[in-house]
Parts: sequence; C-alpha cells; structure tokens
Amino acid sequence: MHLSEAQNIIDEWIKKIGVRYFSELTNMAILTEEVGEVARIIARKYGEQSFKESDKDYDLADELADVLFVLICIANQTGVDLTDALQKNLNKKTIRDFDRHKNNDKLV
Repeated sequence: MHLSEAQNIIDEWIKKIGVRYFSELTNMAILTEEVGEVARIIARKYGEQSFKESDKDYDLADELADVLFVLICIANQTGVDLTDALQKNLNKKTIRDFDRHKNNDKLV
C-alpha cells in the first residue's frame, strides 16, 4: 500500500465508520498516547523494564499501526500529502547528513 492509498483508505474509513475526524488537538493527544504505548513495549522488550501481567497482550506491530493511523488522520485533516512530505524530508536529510553519519566516530 502506498502512502497516498493509505490516506484515501483512512479518509473513507473515517467517513463511513468513524463518523468524522476528531479535532486536530484531540488527534495530537491520541497520537501521544499511542506513541506512549509503543514506548512501553520497547522499554519492556528491549530495555530494562519487565512486563507486568497487564502488559502481556501488547503487540508492537499493532501499536505501531495505531500510531500510523492517527498520524495519517492528522495529515488528512490538515491537508498534508504524506508521500510528498516524506520525499521532501528524505531529500533534506540526504543533503544535510550526506557525510555526517559516516564521519561520526560514535557510529563506528
């Protein structure tokens, strides 16, 4: 699935099932909450924290998809074309970081 297709599919889902988009501010709060759930899994799976019994059912892939869903909602409701935005961002990083990481002794 391409980003533009995902944006269209989510827009149709919102209109048919979700009734309407939450406000941008509400979606920002939801995005923060979803990123926190990803952080919780990462801290327990790859960090030093241990899973509690209530954490056992968390699924990293599903939580990442939740983050992507809300991010796409925010892009849709603010008129951001994520394909174009990502390409521009990658171009910016490529120019800015062309030698930066290769010359970083911390990454050797």
